[in-house]
Amino acid sequence: MRKKGKPECFVGAPRRVARPAGEVASELGLPTRKRSADKLIIGRREWIRLPDFDAGPFHAKTDSGARSSSIHAEGIELSEDRSRVGFFTRDHYGRRRWCEMPVGGVSRVKSSTGEAKPRIWVETDLELPGGFRWRARLTLANRSKMLCSMLLGRRALSGYFLIDTARDHLMGTFDARDGH
Repeated sequence: MRKKGKPECFVGAPRRVARPAGEVASELGLPTRKRSADKLIIGRREWIRLPDFDAGPFHAKTDSGARSSSIHAEGIELSEDRSRVGFFTRDHYGRRRWCEMPVGGVSRVKSSTGEAKPRIWVETDLELPGGFRWRARLTLANRSKMLCSMLLGRRALSGYFLIDTARDHLMGTFDARDGH
């Protein structure tokens, strides 16, 4: 008999299914993902370039706990019709670069301190050493007090990468001949 005020708790044992997980997931209408063997293993920090602006390298922190990604931005200027944004960013060597691009949107982003603020986001290509490129959303934020000028969150990492949290720069460095 159930005692008043105390929730009931049920313990069950999982049962083994003799079919592949993907087949069961499809049958249940659940999303299926690529096998982990199809993903690149990256470190907790990686070098990133923004090929659309010939900018970088940026020291990027990979953070699966963060939903969104961000890049250091200062002097942010919106066009009169709010369709384009311009900003200065600094690469790993402190070189200041002006970037101008279409505004992707504005989202409320909760910072590491727990404070939610509206942030402009843009969509651009990111590039790792070795040439792997993918498109990602980056919010614009002043990261001057942070160790890394770029943060790669789960949305940008999902589907492409697994993170080895014990290592840095597994993808290598950019060749000095690249000019960056």
